[in-house]
Amino acid sequence: MKKSNQILSVQNLKISFTQYVKGLNTRRITPIKSLHVSINAGEIMAVIGASGSGKSLLAHAILGILPGNATCDGDIIYCGEPLTAEKKIQLRGKEISLIPQSVNYLDPLMRVAEQVKIGLPKKDANKRQQELFRRYGLKEKDGDLYPFQLSGGMLRRVLFATSVRDNIKLVIADEPTPGIHPEALSAILNQLRAFADDGAAVMLITHDIVSALTVCDRVTVLKDGKTIETAKADKFSADGKGLQHWYSRALWNALPQNSFSIYEEVQACL
Repeated sequence: MKKSNQILSVQNLKISFTQYVKGLNTRRITPIKSLHVSINAGEIMAVIGASGSGKSLLAHAILGILPGNATCDGDIIYCGEPLTAEKKIQLRGKEISLIPQSVNYLDPLMRVAEQVKIGLPKKDANKRQQELFRRYGLKEKDGDLYPFQLSGGMLRRVLFATSVRDNIKLVIADEPTPGIHPEALSAILNQLRAFADDGAAVMLITHDIVSALTVCDRVTVLKDGKTIETAKADKFSADGKGLQHWYSRALWNALPQNSFSIYEEVQACL
């Protein structure tokens, strides 16, 4: 893809937190040391890594929703311009969208149709809500239900309807597929692919490498707050010899379908 199609570029991202330890004494911890990732229009970039590797913190830094005790350094470029704190506020929900990790982001005491209407122009909110339901495979009668009355797959679709609307250029999906049955999983992945095919850049944060590979174009691997490697999706095949870094190969070969094998570099560390 041409560089002019680049929607997001994150370079040398470092995130630190100030913590109180004893009394008024503080310490600094730096879980994110050096992250690099770029995503083009029309592309799905899967971001994978173990828990604590920095996947969700990367998303929160882009969106500007890190907690107040966080310090963020490095360059985040959006559509060729620095993504400042002010721009994050302006673009969040309008051009940059988050599909959150947990369906608990939905209000348990509000019917789902009313939740989808939040933020829509009041004069045609009903029409737009119905259009979004059709787009994401929800029935009109589903709108009268509360979140606890919907299946996991349906709740994910409601999250899509509340999160991704017209004019979105960057979609950040933070673990959108945990614990759902294969049919719903396929529908969600296909929807992410549709976003990209319509011209959006999609960041898919996930532990599920196998499912991600069915729709993504490239994969960025994180480890201990650092970017280890970015590779084309087809490099994750066979025994992973096409991958450059031993850790990427280790992640791939540790999967059940790859016989839970421990890569030779890992064995050398044991």
